Amino acid sequence: MKRAIFPGSFDPITLGHYDIIKRGIKLFDEVVVAIGVNADKNYMFSLEERVNFIKESFKKEPKVKVVTYEGLTIEFCKEIDAQFILRGLRNPADFEFEKAIAHTNRKLSKIETVFLLTAARTSYISSSIVRDVIRNDGDYTVLVPDSVRLK
Repeated sequence: MKRAIFPGSFDPITLGHYDIIKRGIKLFDEVVVAIGVNADKNYMFSLEERVNFIKESFKKEPKVKVVTYEGLTIEFCKEIDAQFILRGLRNPADFEFEKAIAHTNRKLSKIETVFLLTAARTSYISSSIVRDVIRNDGDYTVLVPDSVRLK
């Protein structure tokens, strides 16, 4: 089985993340959306909310699993027997940052990183932009899957 993990904080999941996951399931037998837990980070959405947003978005897609993890991503890959890390690239800055991580991961393990370019229609979206729009009462709904709705 070709299993990839798509790691991130997903605070919240955006249409860009959604697009990468949808395209990833065409390449892999299973895509594990792995929400990293970092106690030092202040999240807008709880871990439970973030898990639910993603599960709801992919409830009809059996090839997508949603999990949480702590520690190094490559160690978690070994735990769940994932041979690939899936990452989306929006711009050259993303590439430079992700390239350094991919080289480090390959040096420390045999896990390959697979990069997908984000779709042009979502390349400007980031979770931090979505959080800023939410904080300022803007229409965030055009930036996230339908599952991300505030009460």
